[in-house]
Amino acid sequence: MFRNLRRALCAVVAALLLPLAAGAQSAHAAGTPAARAGAADAGAGYWHTSGRQILDAAGQPVRIAGINWFGFETGNHVVHGLWARDYKSMIDQMKSLGYNTLRIPFSDDILKPGTMPDSITFDGKNADLRGLTSLQVLDRIVAYAGQSGLKVVLDRHRPDAAGQSALWYTPAVPESTWITNLKSLAARYRGDPTVVGIDLHNEPHDPACWGCGDTTRDWRLAAERAGNAVLSVNPDLLVFVEGVQTFDGVSGWWGGNLMGVARYPVRLDVANRLVYSAHDYATSVAQQSWFSDPSFPANMPGIWDKYWGYIFQQDIAPVWLGEFGTTLQPAVDQRWLSALVNYLRSTSAHGADSFHWTFWSWNPNSGDTGGILKDDWTTVDTVKDGYLASIKAPGFPPGTGSGDPGGGTAACAAAYTVSSDWGGGFNAEVKVTNTGTTALSSWKVTWTWSGAQRVTSMWNASYTQSGPTVTAVNAAHNGAVPAGGSASFGFGGAPGGGGAPSVSCTAT
Repeated sequence: MFRNLRRALCAVVAALLLPLAAGAQSAHAAGTPAARAGAADAGAGYWHTSGRQILDAAGQPVRIAGINWFGFETGNHVVHGLWARDYKSMIDQMKSLGYNTLRIPFSDDILKPGTMPDSITFDGKNADLRGLTSLQVLDRIVAYAGQSGLKVVLDRHRPDAAGQSALWYTPAVPESTWITNLKSLAARYRGDPTVVGIDLHNEPHDPACWGCGDTTRDWRLAAERAGNAVLSVNPDLLVFVEGVQTFDGVSGWWGGNLMGVARYPVRLDVANRLVYSAHDYATSVAQQSWFSDPSFPANMPGIWDKYWGYIFQQDIAPVWLGEFGTTLQPAVDQRWLSALVNYLRSTSAHGADSFHWTFWSWNPNSGDTGGILKDDWTTVDTVKDGYLASIKAPGFPPGTGSGDPGGGTAACAAAYTVSSDWGGGFNAEVKVTNTGTTALSSWKVTWTWSGAQRVTSMWNASYTQSGPTVTAVNAAHNGAVPAGGSASFGFGGAPGGGGAPSVSCTAT
């Protein structure tokens, strides 16, 4: 709560996520040598949940142990610090410190066509970002993070760069825009398991409610609408749902109150994709009653249990502490962070059967917490980083990413048009456009009909159909598409009357 002060202080230059690396494995991996060797390989592919754990594509448990790197949510429309350093060196340093995941805040402004980043230095650094839009820069960061073995969680932090909002919508950014943009990002990174999930909205707070049934304020219902929309275009993603400020008259941190989950759990259409997220802060952000309790800090585990820890303790779902941070200046803050790290469960004792977390923040310019980096954007605050040592976790195997950070970003979009419909059948055409900055070598398009339509024939592409879902893959002669170019395929189907469904395109 009281985060408007912190966000205002941050707005000049913003601060985001720091991931965990293999360098910390020897110190922090859990169990026997054999178990540790298996854990070092965990994390490949998309993830899903089982009880309170997050599992990788092979069913191995993983632990998110990362950092927030902010800026895309501010008027700079890009992560901060690129005026001082190259983005690749930042990510390399995050990994070297033992962080394995990046939480990247953004606002809906970066999804407006033509939004350009501000405050990037190209003199001897970031040369491959020159001329790119904010979304294209995000593509490059995601691609390099994936190739470095980091996972990414995208955080819809604000409706626009002006500031934090209590609800998930504003007069200028309605719920429909919020959901459309979440679906757009889900589709953009479909097929790239570097992006493992989306945090639907940052820090809902009063008048947001949980379970009250008022669709204009009930965050639990809104999270279901948005989460199911995301999963409709990318069912492999994890959906991260934060708490609210007040439930049944009990208030806490903005986004940190998940007490309502016990009575009103979030219901998603795809099983094993839900992760609950809380935020928790020290007195450098705002004073809370529990800090002055005579029993502090022994009272804190009970506080955390009440607000969000019980979800993990009762094996309801995984819990991710998406933000927590402090300047460490007051002694009470030092005691708070020590107690919190102990509560989150050490990796050496519990492995991945632990709370997940991303520290706030990598950036030093977070006004009320500072960061892991000092003001020169290079030197590490080794004291602050040292508090996190016991909860860091093994890194993940490098992936290929969705684009080539050295030569451009591969991306595509598809448009579905019904050319004729005679009731008993129809013909349609799909146009694939290369929306990236490098040539496509191949592509695939997916859609799901709402009725009983089936493909009867297809030309200039091959297809598979499972129920109402069709996946079309380029033919040998039209897979290569230059940047800005397009290719088309057509098909016949039956019965008619189905209209044009939403389609997604993946550069493969």
